Amino acid sequence: MATPLTDPSLSPLKTIAVVGLGTMGTGITEVLARAGREVIGIDISEAQAAHCVAALETATARAVERGRLTEPERAEALARVRTSTDLSAAADADLVIEVAPESYEVKQQIIRELDGIVRPGAILATGTNALSVTRLAADSAHPERVLGLHFFNPAPAMKLVEVVSSVLTAPAAVAAVTDLAVDLGKEPVAVGDRPGFVADGLLFGYLNQAAAMFEAKYASREDIDAAMRLGCGLPMGPLALLDLIGVDTARTVLEAMYTESGDRLHAPAPILKQLSEAGLTGRKSGRGFYTYEAPGSATVVRDAQTPLEGGALSAGRPIRSVGVAGSGTMASGIAEVFAKAGYEVVLAARSEEKAEAAKARIGKSLARSVDKGRLTAEAAAQTLERITPAGSYDAFADVDLAVEAVAEDLSVKQQLFATLDKVCKPGAVLATTTSSLPVVACARATSRPQDVIGMHFFNPAPAMKLVEVVRTVLTADDVHATVREVCVKIKKHAVDCGDRAGFIVNALLFPYLNNAVKMVQEHYASLDDIDAAMRLGGGYPMGPFELLDVVGLDVSLAIEKVLHREFRDPGLAPAPLLEHLVAAGCLGRKTGRGFREYARR
Repeated sequence: MATPLTDPSLSPLKTIAVVGLGTMGTGITEVLARAGREVIGIDISEAQAAHCVAALETATARAVERGRLTEPERAEALARVRTSTDLSAAADADLVIEVAPESYEVKQQIIRELDGIVRPGAILATGTNALSVTRLAADSAHPERVLGLHFFNPAPAMKLVEVVSSVLTAPAAVAAVTDLAVDLGKEPVAVGDRPGFVADGLLFGYLNQAAAMFEAKYASREDIDAAMRLGCGLPMGPLALLDLIGVDTARTVLEAMYTESGDRLHAPAPILKQLSEAGLTGRKSGRGFYTYEAPGSATVVRDAQTPLEGGALSAGRPIRSVGVAGSGTMASGIAEVFAKAGYEVVLAARSEEKAEAAKARIGKSLARSVDKGRLTAEAAAQTLERITPAGSYDAFADVDLAVEAVAEDLSVKQQLFATLDKVCKPGAVLATTTSSLPVVACARATSRPQDVIGMHFFNPAPAMKLVEVVRTVLTADDVHATVREVCVKIKKHAVDCGDRAGFIVNALLFPYLNNAVKMVQEHYASLDDIDAAMRLGGGYPMGPFELLDVVGLDVSLAIEKVLHREFRDPGLAPAPLLEHLVAAGCLGRKTGRGFREYARR
């Protein structure tokens, strides 16, 4: 006779118990109740159970105000929820989802107790995002009915649900909860049992590196967060996200990941331990990387680390005219940005034809802005008039700021800076737009290294708001001040960083992309599942493989190699799969094939 977990006609999961009514448990309860399930909310604290009910009333009232629920639907949803402080209330549940604190002892005790309470066909799901589902299941009398069901916070809004099976899990249990997730309007992704699964497995390594970057005083918390929001289109910066997740929770997840992987990138940054042990666990305590108005508040308030408005910068040098060296997409975009801001721009390339072609490209870009109503025809014409194409860098003789945007090749850039040193007037600021090469190496190619600085624009330059301002140990204070002032005038958000590989954005972004490649290489998850997990669970505008194919696999590999060479960390070594694809000429969209295939234009 078939048991309920092997019977293909397993009945729908109609009555569901949620154990642990904190933020996540309350969110899952709301999702289930609004989807027509009978929900039994269980928490050892009466106050927490009452808080859950109050939160549900508030959330559903807000949904009625926004037209997402009718008043009768709200009343029905609330009527489907009952709470208890006794685990035995789960006796009638078809599925129990535990979202207790991330502790083996706590979760194992709950599962052991549930073994003696629930009926034989019930499924037990753990909401862990860090602990081994296999280890939790092995402690159960019925390991075949234990699996992972990892929702993302806030559960009502986030679409991703990771369905985690161990080697012991019955396929029928996986199928039943997968169907439930679809019925809840979620996007289920099936994953195997390893710490962090897909989304958190990639996300927490990135968060850990951001914490280490801040701890090393490489950049301020505000600049790190702004760089990742504006440079990568993320909804939150990594340090603000750590505060939202909970610094202690992040530390627990990373400890579990490091125990399994042994990868130094997963070893929790010491600052996470320091903050956790001091009780500075983020928003929930009122202080973490930032300080908040009150425990549980999302409102950041000033503290001793908040930068002063206006700062204490030196006075900058006057900038009236700008030279842009290069004729590619980046050079054209940067020239457009400066001309729009009112600067006279000399756009110089290796030939007059290349410079004219670059100006023509800018004209088309401005015309598109006019068509979209972002710019008047008169403003577009005036912008284009401010750009003078030139076939020689001698045309930079009178510019106040020279910005190079040529190939990402150190010898090419050093040659150009030697030329700029000869043709530019004394006192001109010389800037490189390199994204990964040492700025000081460009500076040393001149007789005036104090005048050289990095201005890393992001592509497309007219649209992207971020500029990483990179000081070398030789850069003069007034040169730094000049570039900061210029960024304000061209309406870009400047973040300060030192002269090391990757600066802020690429140093945090590319190890994350490399780890995604390793996941596929190890056959842990598919391209589509990983991309979906990061878009839906991490709020990324593009999945890692979509982004790699857009950036170019050759470009990505080059940046990975620079990071590995600079930091000498084995975890930063480029994934062999990435190297193999590049060797095969599969470079992404530009060649029609990268991680995916594309139609040729």
